[in-house]
Amino acid sequence: MVEKRCPLQRDGVYRWFSELPSPQRVEFLCGLLDLCIPLELRFLGSCLEDLARKDYHSLRDSEIKANNPADLGSLTNLTDEVVRSKLLVSLALLGSEQREAAGVLYRTLTHIDSIIHNYGLQLNEGRTGDEFLLLFTMASNHPAFSFHQKQVLRQELTQIQSSLSGGGGGGGGHGGKSALPTCPACHKVRPPAPPSPSGAVAEVAGRLGPGEACPVRVRGPFVPFFLSRLWPQAR
Repeated sequence: MVEKRCPLQRDGVYRWFSELPSPQRVEFLCGLLDLCIPLELRFLGSCLEDLARKDYHSLRDSEIKANNPADLGSLTNLTDEVVRSKLLVSLALLGSEQREAAGVLYRTLTHIDSIIHNYGLQLNEGRTGDEFLLLFTMASNHPAFSFHQKQVLRQELTQIQSSLSGGGGGGGGHGGKSALPTCPACHKVRPPAPPSPSGAVAEVAGRLGPGEACPVRVRGPFVPFFLSRLWPQAR
């Protein structure tokens, strides 16, 4: 009975995961990695290394900037969506032992409260809230940050989630965009309708200039974040 049910459950998990927004995909994957034993992690590391090698040359310039504290020091204006896009790429390409670069990013991200209050940044406008959710989810799970830095970033993430769910700026509530949807493979819950792929592609095409090609392969919900106003500005 278990063997007959597993394939259906696995397919349901795949569909459920493919429909998650980027912040929740990152959170879920990091949670799975925490459950893996050392040999599983080493095996997965080899698989990831092989997959990442395919994009190595197209991302090399951005990777150098992402690990250079001087370059990261210029990305301080969180009200600018181009800067936020560059910060997302920097977090994705930041090396696990780049403590100094992580410190620069940490100082930038922890200014979000003053930016919201002093500059009137509205998290619920456009994709702003989604971008901040992804920024702080990635940062609070990134190994380059210290334990204390991750704790502070996690608190900021909780406040953003609470604000977006209508609970105000400070609290530990989870709702709206912050709550992780129930997996339909484990519970009989109707999953939300996935976003239209054509709409995502159209958005990317509209934000890239005429004649500009995407240098990386398109994969899932990261597309609107990592390619919106990103290439070639992030290079």
